[in-house]
Amino acid sequence: MTISYLALGSNIEDRIGYLRKAIDYLDQTTGIKVLEKSFIYETAPYGDVPQDNYLNAVIKIDTSLEPLELLNQTQQIEKRLGRERLIHWGPRTIDIDILLMEGLTLSSERLTIPHPEIEKRSFVLIPLKDVYTQPLLFGQTIDHLIDQTGNKEDVWTSKESW
Repeated sequence: MTISYLALGSNIEDRIGYLRKAIDYLDQTTGIKVLEKSFIYETAPYGDVPQDNYLNAVIKIDTSLEPLELLNQTQQIEKRLGRERLIHWGPRTIDIDILLMEGLTLSSERLTIPHPEIEKRSFVLIPLKDVYTQPLLFGQTIDHLIDQTGNKEDVWTSKESW
């Protein structure tokens, strides 16, 4: 089993409903056990596509799946929840990104672990801080990484809860 961290985001229709369903589907998947959920955060959209704000969260899981198997499962759940990949960084019912898999680095055409954008995104780092128990990430504290993003003001605690 491998401790892993997944980022979830939604900005279409029932945003909290999509987050809850994604977590339920992940927890029902053979080889995945959801251990912890971050608080839910609301964030301004990332990129230049006009769209509604996102709800974002990070979950900590324990998985026996290999990285590409985990990716396949997350993409099947996205598809099951109506995800369409029409516009890069565009609106979505659900987005599930593999951020970290304990002790693993991987770089392939389909998947890079750790996720290459973690250090740039407060909307990932802030909820990750809620569930990540190690003192350092990439040799620095998460607070320091958040300060370095320059976009932490675009993330705030949501009124939504689990």
